[in-house]
Amino acid sequence: MNKEDIKATKSLLSTPQKIVIIPHKNPDGDAIGSTLGLWYYLKSIDQDAVVIAPNNFPKFLKWMPGQEEIVIFEDDKERAQKYITDASLIFTLDFNHLSRVGFMQESLEAAEGTFIMIDHHQAPSDYAKVTYSDVSMSSTCEMVYNFIEAIDSTSKITSDIANCLYTGIMTDTGSFKYSSTTSRTHRVVADLIDKGAENIAIHNKVFDTNSPSRLHILGCALKNMVILEDYHTAYITLSQEELDQNNFKKGDTEGIVNYGLTLDNIIFAVIFIENKDEGIIKISFRSQGDFSVNEFARAHFEGGGHDNAAGGKSDLSLPETTTKFIGLLDSYKDKLKG
Repeated sequence: MNKEDIKATKSLLSTPQKIVIIPHKNPDGDAIGSTLGLWYYLKSIDQDAVVIAPNNFPKFLKWMPGQEEIVIFEDDKERAQKYITDASLIFTLDFNHLSRVGFMQESLEAAEGTFIMIDHHQAPSDYAKVTYSDVSMSSTCEMVYNFIEAIDSTSKITSDIANCLYTGIMTDTGSFKYSSTTSRTHRVVADLIDKGAENIAIHNKVFDTNSPSRLHILGCALKNMVILEDYHTAYITLSQEELDQNNFKKGDTEGIVNYGLTLDNIIFAVIFIENKDEGIIKISFRSQGDFSVNEFARAHFEGGGHDNAAGGKSDLSLPETTTKFIGLLDSYKDKLKG
């Protein structure tokens, strides 16, 4: 954060505020971890704060401290809307465009509160009075740690905050293997462990509590994997029928796209997931090295994210989407040489 943003934020928090903290739709570990971590901090300085998520989040995050206090907009719209209407200060975390909250977008656009954005994705929009945006950061959770350090002191980080922030950093760095993991990231994580983050327990709760349906879907996904050796690319498809046959639950497909990158000589991995309720194909892109999936997603699939991790969507059918995708690869062949 720059000096002006720090000064403005301190001024805003110097008096009691009604605060709403919002993650993106389909929140992941970084979104839930950062919002809850910030929520605990704001409560500790006697602010009236609430976390409102657009929709529910995966079961493997349901253990997190404070998660039971999150208001789910789609399940409790009237209550959530009142919080947003009454809010004097609105934090948006782990996203940088209001379209990322889905059906909450209209409510936020009509809100009269002052916005503060904390996010590490590319191309932030300009809706916030204070914008703390840094694409070099491993995670929004690392940024929340920096935020607390900048406006106050990391001595305010309790074990609950530490557990929340550690979870988001761990999940958004792929257990510390992505290129966004820096020496600073490790120093932050070390301090969080010193402050009470139960790192081994967190890893077990996130990664070692699979349901049978999750493993069955993983098996189906790996069976469907297509390897395009000429393009150093692997992609996976999951149809709505396959999800339904395996009793799909929210979060069951989390991380499956990364399996493509475990193959030798693969630098581009994609998963296409059919969602008939929304009438779209949801797409996750991952890469290694210099190939920017952020640019690819923005150019062709109405998405974006980071250079090595991004998302997108398609309004075409699943077969039409994969055909379109394969047809695009030839123009990227030189960039996909590795």
